[in-house]
Amino acid sequence: MARYTGPTTKLSRREGQELFLKGDRSFSDKAARRLNILPGQSQSKFKQKSSEYAIRLREKQKLKRIYGLTEKQFRINFVKSNKQPGVTGNNLISNLERRLDNVVYRLGFLSSRNEARQYVNHGHILVNGKKVDIPSFLVSINDAIEIKEKSKDKKRIKESVESVARRGVPEWLDFNSDKVSGVVKRLPTRDDFTLPLDEQLIIEFYSKL
Repeated sequence: MARYTGPTTKLSRREGQELFLKGDRSFSDKAARRLNILPGQSQSKFKQKSSEYAIRLREKQKLKRIYGLTEKQFRINFVKSNKQPGVTGNNLISNLERRLDNVVYRLGFLSSRNEARQYVNHGHILVNGKKVDIPSFLVSINDAIEIKEKSKDKKRIKESVESVARRGVPEWLDFNSDKVSGVVKRLPTRDDFTLPLDEQLIIEFYSKL
């Protein structure tokens, strides 16, 4: 399945909650007002009894869309997380949070994961002083992430860094606004993921396939 390139607002509306896919615009009152209207509807709320399969599917789609992954990418992450020691749901969220594109977004270098993915792909991001252009690269404890020196003056990066205070930076990351850099203090845990999600439903979804 190809990566979704349509209006990101529709994805949040489909899940009935803000997935923060539009950067700073996700924080607007207008975005919040439209969350209870599904794509294709103009005024009324969507009311329909969902099957157990549909409920599990929606939870899987929600997490997949938050991180901007294709179906194949998400399934690969799930299988990997299921093979790791510990709780599968916790492993899955931790692995997704550790993706370099997500870390760049979490540090506030860019205002959305989609933008962060593009900047990683184009070689603007350094990890421990070396260019890494693979969005799925998993960071480790004490890894230093920064913007290439010649890229720090880009308008989108400056605008995003200026709004970091409003969005906040997770406790597992240490952000230096002066140097536009960050360090991984510890690996992310389930508690660091604050959006409403029942990962057990995702595990049940794949167990039924």
